[in-house]
Amino acid sequence: MYCFYDTKIIHIEIISSSKPDILFLSLLNLSGMVSVQDLSVSFGSFDLLTNISFLINDKDRIGLAGKNGSGKSTLLKVIAGIQSPSSGKVDMSNEVTIGFLPQQMKVDDSTTVINEVITAFAEITGLEEEIEHCNSEIAGRNDYESAEYLKLCDHLTVIEERYRMLGGTNYLAEAEKTLIGLGFERKDYDRPTRELSGGWRMRIEIAKILLKKPSLFLLDEPTNHLDIESIQWIETFLAESQSAVVLVSHDKAFLDNVTKRTIEISLGKIYDYKVSWSKFVELRKERREQQIAAFRNQQKMIEDTEKFIERFRYKATKAVQVQSKIKQLKKIERLEVDEEDLSVMNLRFPPAPRSGTNVIEAEGLSKSFASLHVLKKVDFKIHRGEKVAFVGRNGEGKTTFSRIIIGELDYDGSLKIGHNVKTGYFAQNQDELLDESKTVFETIDYIAKGEIRTKMRDMLGAFLFRGDDIDKKVKVLSGGERSRLALVKLLLEPHNLLVLDEPTNHLDMRSKDILKQALMKYDGTLIVVSHDRDFLDGIAGKIYEFRHNKIKEHIGGIYDFLRKKKIDNLKEIERKDKRKTDNTVDNFSSNKQKYLEKKEYDRNLRKLRKRLEDSEIKIERLEAEISALDKAMNSSDHSFTETHDFFNKYQEMKEQHNEEMNRWAQYTHDVEVFLQNNI
Repeated sequence: MYCFYDTKIIHIEIISSSKPDILFLSLLNLSGMVSVQDLSVSFGSFDLLTNISFLINDKDRIGLAGKNGSGKSTLLKVIAGIQSPSSGKVDMSNEVTIGFLPQQMKVDDSTTVINEVITAFAEITGLEEEIEHCNSEIAGRNDYESAEYLKLCDHLTVIEERYRMLGGTNYLAEAEKTLIGLGFERKDYDRPTRELSGGWRMRIEIAKILLKKPSLFLLDEPTNHLDIESIQWIETFLAESQSAVVLVSHDKAFLDNVTKRTIEISLGKIYDYKVSWSKFVELRKERREQQIAAFRNQQKMIEDTEKFIERFRYKATKAVQVQSKIKQLKKIERLEVDEEDLSVMNLRFPPAPRSGTNVIEAEGLSKSFASLHVLKKVDFKIHRGEKVAFVGRNGEGKTTFSRIIIGELDYDGSLKIGHNVKTGYFAQNQDELLDESKTVFETIDYIAKGEIRTKMRDMLGAFLFRGDDIDKKVKVLSGGERSRLALVKLLLEPHNLLVLDEPTNHLDMRSKDILKQALMKYDGTLIVVSHDRDFLDGIAGKIYEFRHNKIKEHIGGIYDFLRKKKIDNLKEIERKDKRKTDNTVDNFSSNKQKYLEKKEYDRNLRKLRKRLEDSEIKIERLEAEISALDKAMNSSDHSFTETHDFFNKYQEMKEQHNEEMNRWAQYTHDVEVFLQNNI
């Protein structure tokens, strides 16, 4: 059989098959970069992926969705050719180049940052050496008319043209731009890579992959080791790239800003949606509701038909109708409802014991590691019940300050921990701190004390460690499973101060949502270090930005902070442009910026003043109630003032009044700081 495709005649051989979609997929592959056909992956008797098929087209932006362990990382490895499927295949043209970033990788630490990054330009640097060699050889010859000389000149022309085509004249500038976008500074370029943490080492690998400009990016959790600024830079880079992208991420904001297509993996099957993450969530819900409605309608119709057949089966006058109904039932294509993976962890923090009003107070606090200054004379205060976020570029001191708060690091200056503060800490490298030789149950059994020991199995079950899972060794657990186990440890005793350093790394979307809801309901004090904008939104009411060895306080949520930062950055860019040239700023752009800045300023100021006014109203109400109680005590009738309940109520009112006065003082301070920072 022959057919026309893109003005070409193509021969197609039709092979008898019980799966007619095979031919269809083969045809589609003519326009797709990569074709995944009937792919299955099994581990023993467990089927991870079952007969899945889809296409990756030019400039596709695909997000892989699914809970931890659903097969997302495995699918990326199969497409990259690192892992073989149990059956099925992945077809792609020879022109397709792949840039694959795994979650974990082993790296060479025997070079410097810049030297490691420019290995991405291996062909360019090779051409540089060849051009230098040719120029040297030509300079040493004088047989200008010989065939060998002319051949050498022709070869030099060809490789110089190739060098220019590959961007050889500006590849160092590209490398520098990418490194700066990922958070490096120029002083870091000559640092030995062995001095860098795993997170910064991973950034080098990301830079190399981006600079190679493959036709297909396969990125597995690229945001895990990045700060918010670097994530936003990568979002812009991928949006402007001509390459196709398939990525795994549990950062909703990142997925929404990068992807335009979502492939969900659930119970071994895939569901393909031509929309970004947020729209996919809505469509998935609609699809399931429609399936359930159609299934119920069909079941009702089948039930009614079967009743009719049973009722009139032996009536001669109804024989024709009965036979018609029987045939109708046989022809019905039975509808099915997609299986849904409803396994979720059950997380609720125990009530927080009451602490003092001032939970943490730092004055002039500094911290250095040898000659490296991380924090310089910072001031910080957090009150009972406040929920704040630490943000900033990696290496600016967020984790260092968190470890100082919990007592792991020494420091210079003053740090006061409030009365009866009981701190729970989730470390950024929590999964590495677990003893890999222990089982899941032994990890909890080792530290659980008192009454909680009777509930250990229930707690593990609530975090999806059920049945034989509790006997698994920690070393075989996935990143998400290790994070869940670390959260179980956090719940073994009640805390009134939680310090969480990147708690969402490796958690799937559903688990992150559950953790977020639990933290929003938590009645203690919370400090959370995170780069996940969607996770922080709604949790933190105050943002502390770590930058240049200082901590700057920002009132409002994470998106308030980011909008303010964007306006500040625009102002800084304008100032730089003005220093570089004498060109005046366009009046329209300037007025628009001033309008946005004024609008943001007014909104945040209203929010702060409303909070202060509410506090003043509450204070007036409490003072009125206390005054009434004072009058009762001074009256001649002492019958009810001598009761135990009366004095308990009076004492409670006084405590509430003191607490609200402290809040009022803090809110007044917040307004003053806001006004000073925005003069």
